[in-house]
Amino acid sequence: MSTDTGSLTAEDLDFLRRPLHGFLTVAAGPLPPQPRPVWFEATAEGTIQLFTDPDSLKVRRLRRDPRASIVVAAPVGERERWVSVAGRTTVEPGGAHELCSRLAARYWDLDEPHRADDLAGLLALDQVRLVIHPDSVNRYTA
Repeated sequence: MSTDTGSLTAEDLDFLRRPLHGFLTVAAGPLPPQPRPVWFEATAEGTIQLFTDPDSLKVRRLRRDPRASIVVAAPVGERERWVSVAGRTTVEPGGAHELCSRLAARYWDLDEPHRADDLAGLLALDQVRLVIHPDSVNRYTA
C-alpha cells in the first residue's frame, strides 16, 4: 500500500531510525536525476537531516532551488518497504559535527581504530547540516 501525506508517521520514524542508506536527489541537479547515497537522521520534529561539505555541489544546487527528496528502502531479505520524503531544504551552519558523530556511531563500529580515525577526519572538516522539511511523504509496505 502506498500513501501520500505531508508528514512522517510514528511507523515511518521507527523505520528511518535504522542504519539504512538514503538516496538524496536535489531539484537543481542533472536530468535525469542522479540520486546519491547518504547517511541521514529522522528527527522527532519530523524532518530529515544530513551533513555535507559547505562547498559541495549539492549545497550549491540547493541554494539555487531548495527542493530535495530522499528515498529509504528496506534491505534485501526483508519485506518490501520504502519511505520517500520531498520538501524544502534549509542549509544550517550549526549542528553538523554533532550530527556527524551521531551518525558515525549509528553506521560504524567506532571501537575499530580505523573507523574512529575516519570520524576524526570527518570532524576536522568544515560541515553544514541539510534539513529536509517534508511537503510530501510517500510510503510503501508489503
